[in-house]
Amino acid sequence: MNNKNNLLDGVKEAVIQHTGEVKMLSEMARNTSLSLVDRVESFEDIISLEVGDTNLTRARALEREYNIRQIYIKYEGNNPSGTQKDRIAFAQVLDALRRGYTTMALATCGNYGVACANAAYLAGITCKVYMPASYHSNRIKEIESFGAELIRLDGSYEDVVAKSSQIAQENEWYDANPGGANTPMQIAAYAEIANEIYDQLRDAPKFLACPVSNGTVLAGIYRGFVSLYKRGKTSRIPVFVAGSSANKNPIISSFKKGLESCEDIDPKKIKETVINEALINWHSFDGEEALYALRQTNGYASHVTDKQLKEMSSYLHKKEGMRILPCSCAGLIALLDVRKEKNLINDRFVAVITAKY
Repeated sequence: MNNKNNLLDGVKEAVIQHTGEVKMLSEMARNTSLSLVDRVESFEDIISLEVGDTNLTRARALEREYNIRQIYIKYEGNNPSGTQKDRIAFAQVLDALRRGYTTMALATCGNYGVACANAAYLAGITCKVYMPASYHSNRIKEIESFGAELIRLDGSYEDVVAKSSQIAQENEWYDANPGGANTPMQIAAYAEIANEIYDQLRDAPKFLACPVSNGTVLAGIYRGFVSLYKRGKTSRIPVFVAGSSANKNPIISSFKKGLESCEDIDPKKIKETVINEALINWHSFDGEEALYALRQTNGYASHVTDKQLKEMSSYLHKKEGMRILPCSCAGLIALLDVRKEKNLINDRFVAVITAKY
């Protein structure tokens, strides 16, 4: 596989490994002779061991370079698939297992498919992964290594989401696609990121930056901090900063236009590159929630170029020792741009990095 595909699809072709304890718990979760309560409890134990509690690390080289007092990186690359997608994948599989489903279906560009295939395998659920026919992902071998079936469909990612949801409904399979009825569950799963940041900082940061595509991660973190604030745990809700590929994401474009609803982009105007693929779309499935978070916190949104993404990824590798997928740097770049343009007062800043490579 060439470097182009590595950048496009994220984590390199290293098979996800399971510890002996996870294997033992998986045997119980997959054992249909056990009660459903026992199977669910075993899978919940796997989630506790495998998902979340990712590193929150001060980026001291960035602090010195940009004259910032404290900037932290919340590194979602610590999750099993190397991305934040495990948080929602394991939540969806747990829901499917609890409700008695034996098969699940979803659309993916790569990372979500791996996360769901792994989680479904550990729970003993058959996984149908749909991918646009034009996509060539390094993660296909990983998806198939967990026994998931990979099905290619013509059309864009958004088209494949719609088609796979239709197929799931027709076959009475569990639909693990973004949007619709799954939105509250996925937002709740990402809200745990806020709780983990609070656990270490003991308050909310002044600014929270995040890359956006569908907007679910940003929306979930916002909901998490709102809950913490309303419960009296934090003294504030962070100002949210969103970054995405220049002129190729509805959330950023809509916010910059001052819109109250997320406006779709003409698909013909979107051009995928090896760098921006994970960020771009003409329709953001949870765009309304993300746009709401930006407005409610008087936040900021920035267009980020492929050149900026590549340069920041290289910088973090050389200066901070982190192997970061370029597109995951979008929120951090947006935050640094805001810091420079607005001359923000020094405080605590957190940038969520969503994938390693």
